[in-house]
Amino acid sequence: MGDETAHELAEILHYRLIDKKSLEDKMKKLGASEQKLQKYDERKPSILASLSLERDEYLHYLKSAVFSEAGQGNCIFVGRGCEILLRGVPGVLSLFLAAPLNIRLERVKSYFQCDDKRSSQIVSQSDRDREGFHQYFFETKWRELSNYHISLNTGFLHPHLCAQLIKSTLENDFNVETETAASLRIKDLILAEQVVRYILFDKMVPIHFLEAEVESGAVTLYGVANAPSFAEAAVQAAREVPAVCSAKSEIQIIQEYSVVR
Repeated sequence: MGDETAHELAEILHYRLIDKKSLEDKMKKLGASEQKLQKYDERKPSILASLSLERDEYLHYLKSAVFSEAGQGNCIFVGRGCEILLRGVPGVLSLFLAAPLNIRLERVKSYFQCDDKRSSQIVSQSDRDREGFHQYFFETKWRELSNYHISLNTGFLHPHLCAQLIKSTLENDFNVETETAASLRIKDLILAEQVVRYILFDKMVPIHFLEAEVESGAVTLYGVANAPSFAEAAVQAAREVPAVCSAKSEIQIIQEYSVVR
């Protein structure tokens, strides 16, 4: 009933609902291919996919899409690890909606018009994919409740009541100061992905697992490089991005070498 609750909440609050399709459309506009979306979207990647630099690309496009939508304010995200991507942003409320297994199975049977065996397969695969996605991209457990502000049992609570409870929580927690702080933080997150894009795709500096942390325009780069010159090139590229006031490197240098006898 997660989707139903999200729709109810969007209608009550008059917020934009950012579901799988709308987020994928945004990622495609930013440059992500359909192939990458199918390979990584909320599922555990295969061994081959996990070893590919495409993993870094997918995560960059996902972050860019989420931060861009969040920057417009008043929106509701469904899935895709947004509770991790937006963790610490003022005014963001992360929710975990769950239901007893027997209720989930009956809902799947009704929705897909399938038997008990197929229903069990669908639920098990969905749980494995979400768990694998969170573990692979964010090194956290999907069901780890400390990642969320609120957990609601949709086997007991109707979607409309869930939405009302969430609305009341937001009203007590959100104010003008929170909105200002959220806007500033999201601007930093957007700038961080602009820096990553410029370094990796425009300048093509070979930094693995590149991440940028930005605070008030000051950039710190993290990742792995094969030589100090690559880290230096990444810092120089970061300084060229508009709105960046300073840049420094925390990139690890792991030099490759061979021994020949």
